[in-house]
Amino acid sequence: MATTDDGTRLTFAQEVRSAVTVRAALLVIGVLGLMVAFITSYAGAFHRPKPDRVPLAVVAPTQIRGELVDKLDRLPGTPLDPRPVASEAAARRQIHDRTLDAALIVDPRGTTDRLLVAGGGGASLSQAVELVVTAAEKQQRRTVRTEDVIPADAGDGRSLSSFYLVVGWCVGGYLCAAILAISAGARPANRQRAVIRLAALALYAIAAGLAGALVVGPVLDALPGSLFGLWGLGALTVFAVGATTLAFQGLLGIIGIGLAILVIVVFGNPSAGGAYPYPLLPPFWRAIGPALPPGAGTWAARSIAYFRGQALTGPLLVLSAWAVGGVLVTVVLASLHKTADERAGGVTAGGEKHLPA
Repeated sequence: MATTDDGTRLTFAQEVRSAVTVRAALLVIGVLGLMVAFITSYAGAFHRPKPDRVPLAVVAPTQIRGELVDKLDRLPGTPLDPRPVASEAAARRQIHDRTLDAALIVDPRGTTDRLLVAGGGGASLSQAVELVVTAAEKQQRRTVRTEDVIPADAGDGRSLSSFYLVVGWCVGGYLCAAILAISAGARPANRQRAVIRLAALALYAIAAGLAGALVVGPVLDALPGSLFGLWGLGALTVFAVGATTLAFQGLLGIIGIGLAILVIVVFGNPSAGGAYPYPLLPPFWRAIGPALPPGAGTWAARSIAYFRGQALTGPLLVLSAWAVGGVLVTVVLASLHKTADERAGGVTAGGEKHLPA
């Protein structure tokens, strides 16, 4: 049994309190909460994927188009959002623009129709639409032949490489910010130190974006598209996530790393539209996904790889907003932190205020 400096023996309860501090206990409870949230978020998003209002073009003769659209719109569970389109060319154009996910081309002279899908946007979504349309056509004693007009690359199994790439970039972003916190204090001591950290993060983001683009492109041949486009996207994604993590650390100290994991990993990854694109996710995850870095990054990576850079503006604005917001919060909090320390006379010789381990 342990003793104090004066030789007094400690009771078991006193030893426990000495070995596990209140701060450590609270951090462990926080980790437990993160674990439960992780399981809940992933299981909630993925346990029962089903199509919900998938945008579908319907190309058919004028006399039957309206009736067909109504029938598809009234399918149980509303899996489709059918829209009349004048021609196959127009339907293909909207699929390439990412306005629509699929198109049904009705053959008025036969009983076999065609379903145009975009496997590069997510194999699970294409397969789900195919199942729904095939069942609906069977009820009308018709058959359907599926044509993948934007197939995933041979090295991109189920169009998941873009998702894994973005997840890797996000992990790199918050780990870089976390290492800066662990090595030099969670909260930068002043505005200059905050700017230095952000500059170091920017350099890291440029290198990380290039490394990821090279791995999935020339090295593994897992994702087509512009190397420079993916590099730029990667640099922005890494910096956005890293700056956000620095901002959370400025707000909460070392606990901010846990908040970053909650936002980026627990909520962001399952809602990113990677394994299951947005129309297959439950409403909560479908709503938050496009507004979080993993979702914006995954959508943008697929647009660069398969859709000639279409529909990029929204995701890039989302990532830029996280980046700019992270920078502003980090710098403002560092300035306030310095002012408070100066009033209290508490700035350390090294300029950084280190938190206890």
